[in-house]
Amino acid sequence: MSETTPIEAEVAQLIVDTLNLDVGTEDIEPSAALFGDGLGLDSIDALELAMAISKKYGFQLRSDDSNNAQIFSSLRALSAHIQSNRSA
Repeated sequence: MSETTPIEAEVAQLIVDTLNLDVGTEDIEPSAALFGDGLGLDSIDALELAMAISKKYGFQLRSDDSNNAQIFSSLRALSAHIQSNRSA
């Protein structure tokens, strides 16, 4: 497993807490896929996660953003997006 940064650990905890997952944050590989064969999230999970991110970090993730596939591709990608856009 690759090294997890502090923001990745924080976002992993948000994912686990928001979606009530039965995995530990340390089990979420930073570069592994969040959807499909990776963590197995679906579009409803993405919506719940987007709302939690908006509440915690103070910016909106829009459903019509053409970059969503990249933003939500992995914990590492999502964490980097949050880091560069957060207001809180």
